[in-house]
Order: sequence, then structure tokens, then C-alpha cells
Amino acid sequence: MMGPGKYDYECTFVREHTQAQGVVVLVLNGERGTGFSVQGTPHVHLMLPELLENMARQIRQTVAEVGL
Repeated sequence: MMGPGKYDYECTFVREHTQAQGVVVLVLNGERGTGFSVQGTPHVHLMLPELLENMARQIRQTVAEVGL
């Protein structure tokens, strides 16, 4: 997503305090509902799909190993 997200303030806070090139904030059932915000360089946005797919695979593997 390019443009404003539901949790931009929090995303900016994390990015600035970590001095990161990019940040993804995902909130589940927060005070403004479920949503996310992404901030970063164009390179960060380009690498996000692969990064998120890798995360999803790792989460699925962990869930299967734990037996949830």
C-alpha cells in the first residue's frame, strides 16, 4: 500500500525511533480496528512481497510444529 495507512502515527514513531529504512506495523483488533501502515524507501516497498511471503511460510511451519 502506498499512501496513508490506519496506523501511520505509530509507524512513524517506530521508524524514527529505530532509525530504520522501512517499517511495517500490523495491528490486530486495535483501538482503530485491524489495520496496517508501511513506510520506507522505494526499495523497501519492492522487497516487501517476498519478505512477507517468507514470513508467512515461517509462521505456517512454526504453527505446524507446535500443533496449533
